[in-house]
Amino acid sequence: MQFGIHNPSFRFDGAPTDLFAGLAARAQWAEDNGFTWFSVMDHLIQIPIVGAPDEPFMEGWTAIAGLAAVTKRIRLATLVTSVAYRNPALLARIAAGVDNISRGRLTFGFGAGWFAEEYRQYGYDFPQAPAERIRQMADAVRLIRTMWTEPRATYEGKYFSVHGAILEPKPTQRPHPPIMIGGSGEQMTLRYVARLANACNVFGSPDDVARKFAVLRRHCDEVGRDYAEIERTSTTSFLLARDATDLAAKRERLQAERFAGFAGTVAQAKDLVGRYRDAGVQLLISSAWRNDFETQQLLAAEIIPAFA
Repeated sequence: MQFGIHNPSFRFDGAPTDLFAGLAARAQWAEDNGFTWFSVMDHLIQIPIVGAPDEPFMEGWTAIAGLAAVTKRIRLATLVTSVAYRNPALLARIAAGVDNISRGRLTFGFGAGWFAEEYRQYGYDFPQAPAERIRQMADAVRLIRTMWTEPRATYEGKYFSVHGAILEPKPTQRPHPPIMIGGSGEQMTLRYVARLANACNVFGSPDDVARKFAVLRRHCDEVGRDYAEIERTSTTSFLLARDATDLAAKRERLQAERFAGFAGTVAQAKDLVGRYRDAGVQLLISSAWRNDFETQQLLAAEIIPAFA
């Protein structure tokens, strides 16, 4: 089982006020302390479950392009990019550039989008039907994959098209960077994972995740896809302390009343992570409430050695 860090906020206690300096320091620390993955959100404003909407916030692809240049081994991703925010042909080129800068460490995290408020603020059309956004996502994945693999890409989809488009240089990874589709929808999203993706990212309790993986396996069987080809990942939020007394003090200090993830001791976290492993998770991607550094240090010192 491998472990990753997801970075949903650019506020770091005791870190430089420069947003990227704080981000880079945390990614470099993760790389040196047993984590194999580091991701940022692809949002245009902060989302409500993490922080205030006017919180300083870096654009996701700019952030991982910078991280690609200052890290050496850790895999980088957006978790996940919305189909709506960039023309997919341009996104294919941006992603190819990040894969080249990182020397082949990009995972292409992609999804259908959901945060209507940022669509409204930035002037993007927001299809109300989730099914339409999911179909847009699948159309874009097919176009992007064509751009990455064909000398001159021609693709005519329902929503997107290119005509003899040149993308050089191609991504470093062959035949292309791994495509991760984020989302847990059983009827459509996981069906498209079976058809188009190299990795999935689902969320929920270990029981929820196990059920989603069972659905994915059925979709793979339906289309003749080897289920084992798809990397199974899950994302959860942690707030950890060594014992109950320290945890209570930390919850108060970090104003964790709105925290909806897992708050517990190291021993409780080991039990939870074991259940995710037993559910079939191969990569557990963790975020820490308010980027609590001690939580991530405890993951590195106590949890990773127990499972890696």
